[in-house]
This record gives sequence, structure tokens and C-alpha cells, in this order.
Amino acid sequence: MKPNWELKNCCNHDQVVFLITVSVCAVVILALWRTFLLKPFKLVTVFLHEASHAVACKLTCGHVEGIKVNVDEGGTTQTRGGVYWLILPAGYLGSSFWGMVLILASTNLLTARIAAGCFLAALLVVLFVAKNWTLRGLCIGFILFLGVIWALQETTKVRILRYIILFIGVMNSLFSVYDIYDDLISRRVHSSDAEKFAEVCPCCNGVGWGIIWGLISFLFLCGAMYLGLVILS
Repeated sequence: MKPNWELKNCCNHDQVVFLITVSVCAVVILALWRTFLLKPFKLVTVFLHEASHAVACKLTCGHVEGIKVNVDEGGTTQTRGGVYWLILPAGYLGSSFWGMVLILASTNLLTARIAAGCFLAALLVVLFVAKNWTLRGLCIGFILFLGVIWALQETTKVRILRYIILFIGVMNSLFSVYDIYDDLISRRVHSSDAEKFAEVCPCCNGVGWGIIWGLISFLFLCGAMYLGLVILS
């Protein structure tokens, strides 16, 4: 079937449910933003940020020495070698990209299963290179959490795997945009990825690169919404 890129005759039942579900996820996330209930999901976003640094390092023939995720929602990825100017922006942009992928994966049960499987595999891999117990605990906790959700999906009438994947995707997309604004635009953190990137690519300062990365991250979120509607049309 030819993709409905122009979204003619939008919106059918599945598209309406998709838009409503994304909106509900966004409202719940914003309402609970400063509560402890979102803490694990915020740390997962930090995990995907640091994992994206690690992926960029490996893809450019570098070596990942370790990854940390801290309780204060900070994190570090220790790398050696690789292409530095590709590794630096990979954290924020990669996190936004994975948010888009998870949102799109939630549009179909098969792709949601694939996304959950890949996410579980990534958690297992990072578990063995984690440098602190916060990240190890996060990996173990989410492995168990996704395992239980998947088991419920396959063996009971509690079929919420797609919605959990969607929630993580929306959370990741929103937190990435917020994190870029908080770390790179509203205040200058001199040890931030953008400030380091400005030293490598001095055509913009750290705030400038933060604005550029923020716009790209927002485009990822908009792209996820548009492509999701195309897939469901």
C-alpha cells in the first residue's frame, strides 16, 4: 500500500487514538514532572543519552571504557578514540532520535515487541559496562519491569506493552528538549557537551549549538507525530 504522505482523510480511529494517547502521556509527564514517580523514566532518558555517546564512539572505531548514570539525573560516558565531534552531539540528538523510534514502534504490536527486545538487549549490554550502582540498579529494574509487562502482554488480557513503549518514547522526547534548554540555553554549564563541541567547532558558542540541537530534537518529536499518523493512515 502506498504511504499516505499527505495525510488525506485524516484522521481515522487509529490515528485519533494515537494522538489522544500521546497527548495524555505528555499531560501526565508534565503533571508529574517534579515527582518521584517519573524519576526512573528520567534516569532511563539519561541512560539513552549516555548510550548514544557510546554507540557513536563504537561506530567511529573508539573504545567505551564505562558509563555512569547518577541519581541527580546526570551521567558520564568514558570513551577513548573515535571521532570526537560526532560523539559529543550524539548524546542529546541520539536521545531524541530514540524517543522518535520508540514512539513510532508503539504504532504496531510487532514493532513494539521488537523495540522492547532491543531495549532489553541494550540494558543487558550496559549492565556489564556500568561504572556505578545507580546505573546497574536502573538496568536491572527496567529489565524486570519490561519483562513483567511483556509477560502480561502475552499471557493475560493486560496488554499495555505498546503504551509503555509509547510513554517511554514521549518521556524521552520531552525530557531531551527540556534537558537541552536547561543545560545548554537557559544556563551555561561549561562542562556540557555543547560547550565542548563549541571548542571543536567554534563557528557557534555553546548556547548557539544548544539552540541548534534543541531545534533538531524538536523536529524529531514533530517527525515522530507526523510519521506515526502516516503509518496509521
